[in-house]
Amino acid sequence: MIDGLEILPVRGIGDITAGDDLAALIMNAAPWLADGDVLVVTSKIISKAESRLVEVPADGPEREEARQRVLAGETARLVARRGPTSIVQTHHGFVMAAAGIDASNVDKTHLVLLPADPDASARALRDDFRQRGLDVAVIISDTMGRAWRNGLTDVALGAAGIEAFRDHRGEIDPYGNELSLTQMAVIDELSAAAELVKGKCDRVPVAVVRGYPRSAEGSGAAVLIRDAESDMFSLGTAEARALGLREAARLDDQRSGSAGSDAVDRALTTVHGLLTATIARQPGALRLAPERDGAAALIRLGTDAHRLRAALAAEGVPTTASIDDDGITLTFGDPS
Repeated sequence: MIDGLEILPVRGIGDITAGDDLAALIMNAAPWLADGDVLVVTSKIISKAESRLVEVPADGPEREEARQRVLAGETARLVARRGPTSIVQTHHGFVMAAAGIDASNVDKTHLVLLPADPDASARALRDDFRQRGLDVAVIISDTMGRAWRNGLTDVALGAAGIEAFRDHRGEIDPYGNELSLTQMAVIDELSAAAELVKGKCDRVPVAVVRGYPRSAEGSGAAVLIRDAESDMFSLGTAEARALGLREAARLDDQRSGSAGSDAVDRALTTVHGLLTATIARQPGALRLAPERDGAAALIRLGTDAHRLRAALAAEGVPTTASIDDDGITLTFGDPS
């Protein structure tokens, strides 16, 4: 149990340039630092000290063209795009707007990139403090949006000297229930709390959290990144649509599963107005017949059948297609 936390801003650090000794600058600005403190450091000053800046034109269309080239270089995959906003996955694995590229608190001829390895940067900064006789934890934070919620908050990109999670699994709650899923992302929570005293326009890039118990060196912030196998929302809208089209193109006979009447109705509603074939409902099947005689009508019948099978597949209704001289029968599940 934590009795209480104190969150203190570190003022007077000043502008950071490439090669600056951040530990020395922070200690000079905060001589009151003590063993056990947790330093939450804005990623931007880490990036500046590590020369993670890119020169771009100050204005005009050339600036935007340069920004797009930088974004492409920092992007592992595009997750979603709407208007001028791109949500991408960075090479670190972070999913965030514009790959975290920032044009604030820097001169107009540069863009700031995220640190190349935030966990390594946190470890290096912690080591610099330890060499000066101070045992502190370091969290490197940056601002992100959240899916399904408005507003921004700071989260941890890198960490050293502190565990990323507070694991409650196996504990018993006051009602006698064993907790089985609860893992609190404490370095994200501390990052968000620290931002309250840092702000975005106050030139306070470091905050100190005092009173949080540390029990281990920690494994860094990378453990917070959900792997693809357990990520239920890993695909962006464009990726999900492309995947659906590819799967529809490879749609094979599916001989397992069942069809509810509501699911079939939804599939028929989806393709309503798009089909020219005559459709008749049969027990456990749909029967499609061409609208007229001729080769063109038969070709269109095949297109209609595939379109309807794709709509049924989207509703979880497996089908098997049977073709005869008079039309196509789509049987739900196993026709045997």
